[in-house]
Amino acid sequence: MSTNLENSAVATGLEKVSFHFNPKERQCQRMFIYHTITHISHANKVMLKILQARLQQYVNLQMFKLDLEKAEKLEIQLPNIHWIIEKAREFQKNIYFCFIDYARTFDCVEHNKQWKILKEMGLPGHLTCLLRNLCAGQEVTVRTGHGTADWFQIGKGVHQGCILSLCLFNLYAEYIMTNAELDEAQARIKIVGRNINNLRYADDTTLMAESEEELKSLLMMLKEESEKVGLKVNIQKTKIMESGPTTSWQIDRETMEKVTYCIFLGSKITSDGDCLLLGGKPMTNLDSILKSRDITLPTKVYLVKAMIFPVVMYGCESWTIKKAEHQRIDAFELWCWRFLRVSLGLQGDQTSQW
Repeated sequence: MSTNLENSAVATGLEKVSFHFNPKERQCQRMFIYHTITHISHANKVMLKILQARLQQYVNLQMFKLDLEKAEKLEIQLPNIHWIIEKAREFQKNIYFCFIDYARTFDCVEHNKQWKILKEMGLPGHLTCLLRNLCAGQEVTVRTGHGTADWFQIGKGVHQGCILSLCLFNLYAEYIMTNAELDEAQARIKIVGRNINNLRYADDTTLMAESEEELKSLLMMLKEESEKVGLKVNIQKTKIMESGPTTSWQIDRETMEKVTYCIFLGSKITSDGDCLLLGGKPMTNLDSILKSRDITLPTKVYLVKAMIFPVVMYGCESWTIKKAEHQRIDAFELWCWRFLRVSLGLQGDQTSQW
C-alpha cells in the first residue's frame, strides 16, 4: 500500500465502484429525487483513508472555517452564526447574510482544474498523480431492481461516496476564496476585534457584511471566481437575510429571495437570533401513527422521544437559553404529550405509565 502511494500506482480493481439508488419518495420519476448509495471495496477504503491522512497536512483553512479533521462536526459552525447575530444585536449593528447555493456543486468540479489547483496549493506530485490515476481509471455501474448496467467512466465531479470527496472539494473551495480575495476585501464585519466576511462548511458558504452594497460586492467577487473553475451560483436558491431593512436585489436579471429565516446546516437561523422550535410539523405528521390501534402506547412514546425531540433540540449547543426559552421548551414538551393523549382519546389518569 505504501509503495502504491509513493509510486502513484493504483491496484487493479480499486477504481471500480457501484451505485444503488433509493427513492426519497414513492413513485419517483426524476433522478435527483433518489438517494445514492455507493458500494466501495474495503481495500479501496483503506487506501483512501491513508491518502486522506496524507492530504490533511497540506490543508490550511483559516479561522472560522472548518478544517478536515472537524469537517463532520456541524456544531462548530452553528454556534458561530448564532454568536455573530447575538453580538450584532448587543452592539446594535445591522448584519446582512447571503446563504450561497451552488448548482450541482460536487458534480461540476472539473478534473483538469482540480489537479492544477492541487499543484498550486503545494501538494506533492506523487499524491496528485495518484488522485489523477484514481479518477482517470474509475469505472462505475448502476444497480437497480431490474439488474446491473454496463460499466462506464465519469469524467467530471468529485466521486459520490468517496472518503476524499469533502477533502478535495474543500481544497477547491479554498482556492476560489483565495483568488476571490475575500479576506483582503474591505467588506466585512468586526466582532470582538475580529474581521470576518464568510463562514464555510463544504459547499455551504455564508457571506456577511454590514451593508447591502458591501454584501453585493462580496457576492459578485465570489460568483465571478467560482465560474472560472466551473461552479455556478444558483441565484434563485441563494437567500438574503438581514437584521435591518433592505431592497430587492437582482443578479444577472434574476431576483434574489429575501428571507427572515434560513435553514443553515439543518438548523433554523432567524434574523433576530430566535431559536424557533421545529417539532410541530413532524408531530402532526405522526398523527395517523399515534391514532393507530396496532401500535402500543410505549412504542408511541418512544417514537415521540426518538423522532420529535431530536428535531426540536438540533443545534441546541448554539442556543442562548434564557427564562423565556426554558418556558417555550417546557410548553412544547407538554403540547407533545397532550397531542398524543388527545390522539389516543385518553383521560389524564390513563397516562401514568408514560
